[in-house]
Amino acid sequence: MTTIGFIGLGIMGSPMSGHLVAAGHAVTGFDLSADSVAKLVAAGGTAAASVADAVAGAGVVITMLPNHPQVEDVVLGEGGVLELAAPGTLLIDMSTIRPETSVAVAKAAAAKGIRVLDAPVSGGEAGARQASLSIMVGGEEADFAAARPVLDAVGKTVVHVGPHGAGQVVKAANQLMVGGIYALVAEAIVLLEASGVDAKAGLDVLAGGLAANRILDLKRDSMIAREFAPGFRIDLHHKDMGIALAAARQVDVALPVTGLIAQLIAAGRAQGYGSLDHSALLKVVENLSGRA
Repeated sequence: MTTIGFIGLGIMGSPMSGHLVAAGHAVTGFDLSADSVAKLVAAGGTAAASVADAVAGAGVVITMLPNHPQVEDVVLGEGGVLELAAPGTLLIDMSTIRPETSVAVAKAAAAKGIRVLDAPVSGGEAGARQASLSIMVGGEEADFAAARPVLDAVGKTVVHVGPHGAGQVVKAANQLMVGGIYALVAEAIVLLEASGVDAKAGLDVLAGGLAANRILDLKRDSMIAREFAPGFRIDLHHKDMGIALAAARQVDVALPVTGLIAQLIAAGRAQGYGSLDHSALLKVVENLSGRA
């Protein structure tokens, strides 16, 4: 059993913390939402009234926060994790943030004897609920090995991908690919329907051929039905595409398709779809064709 402080009990963090409790870990959770904390308590965890409460006595601290400003505040800020955690604590940041922030956190933590991994996840709300997330981990190999029992409780594919920040680079690559596939599935639906072809039958065939992918497997029926309840919001994907483009600039590479997908996602946000699931890119493509 590991004593875990879990900070950030949102759409992803809530089921993840519950899986850790079910795996036998002692989990103390903090979130700005009292309802989210109550869910963890109902699952067998312990409520924390503050970051300090969550960190106190924890051998492992997990952060699952929306963006780098929140990570910087919670981890690096006054009264934050690095100020409060004991030397030897393992901090696992599972947020999706800029690679340079992960590197800065690791550097600051090392000065205090605190171990750090950046471990963003892919799989959305469904993956979090099913404990089937893909987890891409950056940091030291020994720290990754120490974290495996914790990560294996929430993920199915857990891979050490390189040094600090590497997990965030792999996550950026994941997000550009996911956005691109959503856009292409959306275009396929628009083409099929405009041509008088049954979109469900068409996508069923595509899902069994070379065009097969997880988005077709999981989302084709809900997209055809125009059901866009958020598993992962367009607002968050917009943030992630900014990370991908910034990472490309850092290493002087051109990602032209990524730039186009980023603009489509930005258009979805501008059109008022930011709170919808990223599969709502279908609405953006429909608007472009005058078929809304």
